[in-house]
Amino acid sequence: MEAFLISTGIVALAEIGDKTQLLALLLAARFKKPWPIVWGIFVATVLNHAMAGALGAWITTLISPQTLRWILGASFIAMAVWMLIPDKLVESTDKPPWRFGVFGTTVVLFFLAEMGDKTQVATVMLAARFDAYAAVVVGTTLGMMLANVPVVFLGERMTRLVPLRVVHIVSAIIFLGLGLFALFG
Repeated sequence: MEAFLISTGIVALAEIGDKTQLLALLLAARFKKPWPIVWGIFVATVLNHAMAGALGAWITTLISPQTLRWILGASFIAMAVWMLIPDKLVESTDKPPWRFGVFGTTVVLFFLAEMGDKTQVATVMLAARFDAYAAVVVGTTLGMMLANVPVVFLGERMTRLVPLRVVHIVSAIIFLGLGLFALFG
């Protein structure tokens, strides 16, 4: 249960103001069909985080627990610093794949945008930290949905209510705490 709750909370916080959350906002504004977007985000997140969680679990079979502790501690501290750098969505000059419909476009764009993203990296680290692959993947997926579904339905009004800088600082403090705990606790 600890892995699930920590994974949910960390990813929900890390996702606020993230480029994939901005993408959710753009998709909602572009298509104005929230349910296919929500389901597309869900499918893309499950696929992406299942792969990331598997990578994290696999890493634990290659690296000694002592070495892994130091790597995870340093990674969580690096993630704390990364949280303080807000994401900006880079507009692609390529023609978007609208031919896939709202759901398919959301799955493709969201899956690709999540590659190498903070929340994907966090999923790898959490899966390596906890010996609970399913709990981590379900938790990180729930965290993504908690952060993105309101944006899809409430759009810009939601982003005006949330002070992103405060959320990023709180997220950074949590990651820093996890890093220090991994190193010294």
